[in-house]
Amino acid sequence: MVIFMVHENCGVVGIFSLDGRNVVPFVIDSLRALQHRGQEAWGVAVPGKKPYRQLGLVSSSASEFQKIVKVYKSSAAIGHVRYSTLGKSTLDNAQPLKVKDLCVAHNGTIANVEQLSGMVGGCTFTPQTMSDTLVAAQRLVMHLEERGDNMTSAMQILKSEMVGSFCFTFLTDAGAVYAARDPRGFRPLVLGYHKETNTYMVASESCALSAVGAQLVRDVEPGELVKMSERGIESQQFANEKPHAHCAFEYTYFAHPSSIMEGINVYAARKRIGQFLAKKFPIADADVVVPVPDSARPAALGYAQQLGLAFEEGLLKDRYSKKGSMRSFIEPYQNSRVEINKGIIPIREVIEGKHVVIVDDSIVRGTSSAEIIKTLRRAGARKISLVVTYPPIRYPCYAGIDFPSQEELVAYQQDGAETSSSIIGERVANVIGADYVAYNDTSNLAQAIGMPEQELCFTCSTGDYTSLGIRPQFKTRIEMKGE
Repeated sequence: MVIFMVHENCGVVGIFSLDGRNVVPFVIDSLRALQHRGQEAWGVAVPGKKPYRQLGLVSSSASEFQKIVKVYKSSAAIGHVRYSTLGKSTLDNAQPLKVKDLCVAHNGTIANVEQLSGMVGGCTFTPQTMSDTLVAAQRLVMHLEERGDNMTSAMQILKSEMVGSFCFTFLTDAGAVYAARDPRGFRPLVLGYHKETNTYMVASESCALSAVGAQLVRDVEPGELVKMSERGIESQQFANEKPHAHCAFEYTYFAHPSSIMEGINVYAARKRIGQFLAKKFPIADADVVVPVPDSARPAALGYAQQLGLAFEEGLLKDRYSKKGSMRSFIEPYQNSRVEINKGIIPIREVIEGKHVVIVDDSIVRGTSSAEIIKTLRRAGARKISLVVTYPPIRYPCYAGIDFPSQEELVAYQQDGAETSSSIIGERVANVIGADYVAYNDTSNLAQAIGMPEQELCFTCSTGDYTSLGIRPQFKTRIEMKGE
């Protein structure tokens, strides 16, 4: 089955005030809180106007905030921060997008976008000329026109036509805000309430609710459609599928540590992951445990506490460099990822002459790991062991994380038929220059997260694409992103 993969793991927000308050300041603050989910572009949409979209970080437009809040004043709005995994970083690909009287923001993957684009007509799909969000929006509008604007019915049909994962927020020119989560629940989506302004919110993560003083009400259920309007909150199921397939990578890397997903606090889960790793891979002669900043910090703390080892911040990001505050993994281009990793500064007094255990959330391409090992060697580390919270990533993700081509995955490059994680660890250690590399496994990770293994997606490690319902034909990065 030949499928063209398109991915957008981003951050979305949708807000409606029953008291008629201007919610655009809430949208901006929520998007800033979701910046870790996308660094390439951001945007806001309100009823009856062309969406406002900009390249770069939300904070880069701080001088325009007052104007945006005034010009786009509305009691209903949606917003988006973009992290692309296919297509180039251009303003045309920024979101929200508008098709007729419907604005759309999307976080996820539409795997069969070529097939879907054929249903709407027009130009042949390529990642450089169209986006999967645009194709889905066009198709959804067609269904709405045929079904008298019945969003639940339209989503039921669209869901049956699409292959992949999605979290959508929609905004109509009539002022209603909708949110829809795919039936497997690959990507997170939560519902919140701001009591002082009688305002309801949906967002990719609960940290966006906290940023504006709203309370987490609950997760949006997989297959659920939520509507926010003058009538308050309405909810319907447009699909029911089991088991769910919540992305395990959210818990080790992608999500903000303060967020709560499926009732699980991400920080606490990461700390438990470190504790479970310490039981699985106790390193007896280690002197100090050092996290790779920033997402591995809780896991490193849990690892150190479990074994009674010293925990030290031996690696610090240069926050004052051009890209010092940014996340290297979600940068779209290799040169940007290298630039960010060069901004990691070692504390020699913590490292010199010691056996350093570094804890990282994952090894994907090996770019970051190799740079960090070099940094530790230059700082005088006697021995370097790397403990990884996520299992070996050997297969492309088609549910919205940016490892779309198998050729770039360092674990796949060292893999073979029935190769064990320990052997892959030995080979990857040689590639990145570490003395020892230990990978987590799916069972241990699921137990530490606190969720049944069958409810989590580990496709990128196992190669089992059953939850997505596809048999992909793997493509090169040039084919996927035009790089």
